[in-house]
Amino acid sequence: MPKPTSHFVCQSCGTVHGKWAGRCDACGQWNALVEEVIGQMTAKSSGGRRKKSRLLDFVDLGGEAADVPRMATGIAEFDRVTGGGLVPGSALLVGGDPGIGKSTLLLQATGKLAAMGLSAAYISGEESTGQVQRRAKRLGLSDDPVALAAETSLGPILDGLMASKPDVVIIDSIQTLWTDQLGAAPGSVAQVRACAQELTRFAKKTGSCVILVGHVTKDGQIAGPRVVEHMVDAVLYFEGEKSHQFRILRAHKNRFGPTDEIGVFEMGEGGLAEVTNPSALFLDGRGDAASGAAVFAGLEGTRPVLTEIQALVAPAAFGTARRAVVGWDSSRLAMVLAVLEARCGVSFAGKDVYLNVAGGFRINEPAADLAVAAAIASSVFDIPLPSDAVVFGEISLSGDVRPVSRSDARLKEAAKLGFGRAIAAMPRGKLGEAAAQILPIIAIKTLPDLISRVEESSNGLGPVDSQEETAWAA
Repeated sequence: MPKPTSHFVCQSCGTVHGKWAGRCDACGQWNALVEEVIGQMTAKSSGGRRKKSRLLDFVDLGGEAADVPRMATGIAEFDRVTGGGLVPGSALLVGGDPGIGKSTLLLQATGKLAAMGLSAAYISGEESTGQVQRRAKRLGLSDDPVALAAETSLGPILDGLMASKPDVVIIDSIQTLWTDQLGAAPGSVAQVRACAQELTRFAKKTGSCVILVGHVTKDGQIAGPRVVEHMVDAVLYFEGEKSHQFRILRAHKNRFGPTDEIGVFEMGEGGLAEVTNPSALFLDGRGDAASGAAVFAGLEGTRPVLTEIQALVAPAAFGTARRAVVGWDSSRLAMVLAVLEARCGVSFAGKDVYLNVAGGFRINEPAADLAVAAAIASSVFDIPLPSDAVVFGEISLSGDVRPVSRSDARLKEAAKLGFGRAIAAMPRGKLGEAAAQILPIIAIKTLPDLISRVEESSNGLGPVDSQEETAWAA
């Protein structure tokens, strides 16, 4: 019998330590090391000749492979993020804040699949079967043939799944499962890693699609070791503010589809409803033109999304300037403020700067630089921007405004929602000519050009019917 030994594993990052310490050397987390007992390999198993295994089968790169089959859920926003539907034999990890709607979304997707004739199983480790049944009744899914169970032990779960081999399995959540093969507590790094590995192996062996629900930490990362994210085929995050009705499903990893797509949902009494036009949702309730507001025409994957960026520049209360950002990168804001101060002469000394993306949406692309600068300049000079204009463009450290990709898609979305012009740096040649046919363009070459237009105009940026306004550099 092997002699038992132990090591200490960080419950935050999964790093193994030989002895206990108050602070993990890898991630810096305090009081995160937990002792775990392991078995030591015997000399017979670790030494001697290795057992001969089967040979690998190699194929050419130029060979033709069959298309990956898909199980479409019927929820278009969910299928968009997964790349067209669920793939048999794949494992997905879905994370999100508590109460954001992960269980509701997956229960609705499972009910849709079951209604189409696919076998589906929902295993809850956090709620009783009665609680899940009441939610299903509220969502109108009580008549869908979904196999429901409440269990936290991995052994009975695998035995039941091997007996039925459903097409889709929901595990809610992976942090509640435990296996008696380990002495660690449920939710520990070792238990999460071992349970995720066994469930992923089950998916690959049987062809079932396994979806794991994961808790997130206060930093917004899925709790447990990062190795779990490497095991699964796709990692999806369900985001949103509880004070707002919309939710966003975003892919951070996907072996069978794109990683820059988003799905937008609206939370209501009957569950999550798809939002086919997110721009109309994010701009809903927008009032009359006011200083410090700019509409940004952005892109999320292949989908153009229009959102309102709000800025407020006010005198600092106690002499120490404050920078507060919601929905955008704070370091990017610091760069835009530095360029405005160095290249345009706009001073922010002794002034607080607040920036907010309306609706709780988060913007990740640099194309929002010009919209942020326009909103800040509008607030500084207390001059509203044109209410029928959208803004997009990337700002360089030299103060130049650079064109961004897929300007035509941004302009088409703006025209569809009733906007009459765009403030942007347009590309040269035929791309710029084609974009100008969609909407009139106020061409911005440099950031000082934008500031001078806002500062000298009492009605925003002036007309766009002159040749100068609609032209761009040759």
